[in-house]
Amino acid sequence: PLGMLAYGTVFLCSSILTLTGAGVDDTYNLVMVFATFYGGISQTIVGLWEMFLGNTFSATVFGTYGGFNFSYGALYLPQLGLTAAYTVDGQLTQAYYNALGIYMAIWVTEHLDSLITFVFLLGALRTTLPIVGTLGFTVFALACLSANAFTGIDHLATAGGALGICASFGAYYGALSLFWTQQTTYSWVRLNPVILAPV
Repeated sequence: PLGMLAYGTVFLCSSILTLTGAGVDDTYNLVMVFATFYGGISQTIVGLWEMFLGNTFSATVFGTYGGFNFSYGALYLPQLGLTAAYTVDGQLTQAYYNALGIYMAIWVTEHLDSLITFVFLLGALRTTLPIVGTLGFTVFALACLSANAFTGIDHLATAGGALGICASFGAYYGALSLFWTQQTTYSWVRLNPVILAPV
């Protein structure tokens, strides 16, 4: 649940800022805080716990997205100078958006056109519907955001933001279905995890 809540919260923050038209250069410091200090740290810790428990799939997914959140947060750290390298006369250049598009595309496509998030989606097909939904919406959200960075088409950013919110709610549902248990809350509060295949 910790890893899923961290995943959903970072994606929700980023998606809301995308949908409201907030500019990358002035408000994404909020995303940096969520991505680094909640998503990055929490998901990396969860990945390490899962590795210790022998859960290879969970360890890989949470470790990978922990790294994604650390690197995504680092994009906006002024000390690293990434945005400064792409700024001319106080304005971010198209080269910055192309680089951001490549960055997003890497999380959707990996070497030899294998889809990294899609690979996780395939690996989750026997888990639960919220996990499959979260990964599926993530594939399409990142694809739209990558295409938007390259083309500047606002509708792609809107689609990416909306799909990101869907992914966030899938992550929240998945987390809460594991968190709200018989030991912690009443039966009318609990959520069905919607298991896709019996163990």
